[in-house]
Amino acid sequence: MALVLASRNPHKLRELVGLLEPLELEPLPEGVELPPETGATFADNALLKARAAAEGTGRSALADDSGIAAAALGGAPGVRSARYAGDQASDEENLAKLLHEVPAGGDTRVEYVCALAYVDPDGDELLVEGRCTGVLTHEPRGDGGFGYDPAVIPDAYDDGRTMAELTPEEKDAISHRGRAVRALMERLGAPGRTAP
Repeated sequence: MALVLASRNPHKLRELVGLLEPLELEPLPEGVELPPETGATFADNALLKARAAAEGTGRSALADDSGIAAAALGGAPGVRSARYAGDQASDEENLAKLLHEVPAGGDTRVEYVCALAYVDPDGDELLVEGRCTGVLTHEPRGDGGFGYDPAVIPDAYDDGRTMAELTPEEKDAISHRGRAVRALMERLGAPGRTAP
């Protein structure tokens, strides 16, 4: 089974390709427009994108909408995670803004959330969600991952490493995206990786 990814984010494509094996994941064809992310929730945005990709390609589509929610900010940046410091902000700018707004001596709890939506050309839809909790460090480190990963120490490991310092396999085992993919594969009845 091959799916079209309703995203132009190369980091998400690379991460999801490995997680979805043995399913194939293909990039969104040029010319297929995705709607603006106007939903109030990650699930809303994932469904908007998956529906548009399925309609635009006539094929089964997968969309991911994900981000980080900081307890000290009442759940922000949430659905604005990719645009937190502005519509054209880089990962570094978004991370710098989050670290500026969450005091180092305060509540540094965060939660990654990933909503995955699957839509096929017949209109069948599946929606799953994965979560990963942790705390922010104000000393970002690590070269792996992307986005906020260099500043998030996951609760699942007790060795103080950030998400960006984990191996890809370690990250996939506990990440919001990894958990959402495993839930989707189970719902689709597809063979896939199991959680460690």
